Amino acid sequence: MNQVVVALDVGGTGMKCALVRTDGTVHHTERHPTQAERGPEAVLDTILDVASGLADKARADGLEPVAAGVAVPGVVDEENGLAVWSSNIGFRDVPVRACLQERLGLPAALGHDVRVGGIAEARLGAGQGHRHVLFVAIGTGIASALVVDGAGYSGAHGAAGEVGHIVVRPGGPVCGCGLRGCVEAIGSAKSIGRRYAERAGQPGATALDVVTRAAAGDELAATVWREAIEALADGLVTAQALYDVGVLVLGGGLAQAGDALLRPLEQAFHDRISFHRAPEFVRAGLGDEAGCIGAALLALDHLERTA
Repeated sequence: MNQVVVALDVGGTGMKCALVRTDGTVHHTERHPTQAERGPEAVLDTILDVASGLADKARADGLEPVAAGVAVPGVVDEENGLAVWSSNIGFRDVPVRACLQERLGLPAALGHDVRVGGIAEARLGAGQGHRHVLFVAIGTGIASALVVDGAGYSGAHGAAGEVGHIVVRPGGPVCGCGLRGCVEAIGSAKSIGRRYAERAGQPGATALDVVTRAAAGDELAATVWREAIEALADGLVTAQALYDVGVLVLGGGLAQAGDALLRPLEQAFHDRISFHRAPEFVRAGLGDEAGCIGAALLALDHLERTA
């Protein structure tokens, strides 16, 4: 098995890059800074340069690059290969797929970062064995991906899965989207750290600080953590009412809290559920390689469809 896919998971700060074999195993990984402050054209140039370098690396290792897959945040038109709106990296209607194909001479695919992560977890990670999977990434923001029979659902406009912007506390904290009381404004890692820092007068506090201090008996930290768990549970109950999935896979930076997140969140969810069947709650299994693996799987799907 000497075929590989060039895969990049592009974030606002850094790019996780890999050569992924057709069975989903990773042959080689790299990290590169995104440097989004340079502007979208420079970021696109970096993506193309890194992808080209990975293809060269594959050939030097005696492997054959057969496709390329790139994942970006924001709103993505996967069908047409356009990064419609990616605020973290400044993209607006950027034809990433066409640029990749022209530069590399390989079939290419463009996907949403959380959606491809969900595809990877559903097929090869913690969601294996389930037909209906909801992958929820809780980090700086909150987003999700519905995956059915291994395929991600993108919606009519490429914006499906924004569970972080379900309003659960009307009139609550202002969210980055402009609304008040969104799940993300209370339950994201960034919001947890900020809300504790503001109340405790301790600038720079992180979500990890809050989890640690709550476990040590800090009442304010425990309150902030409980409020976050309750907001997350309210949002996920709504998601379950809409999607009725068999397993809920929690990923992103906050999932590193392990059982301190999973167990109280699962309990709060069960306290709120009525006639709907509750999904299994599990922690994501592929770590930060999920995005690259998912981008590669998306590229292989595209290759199979267009063969």
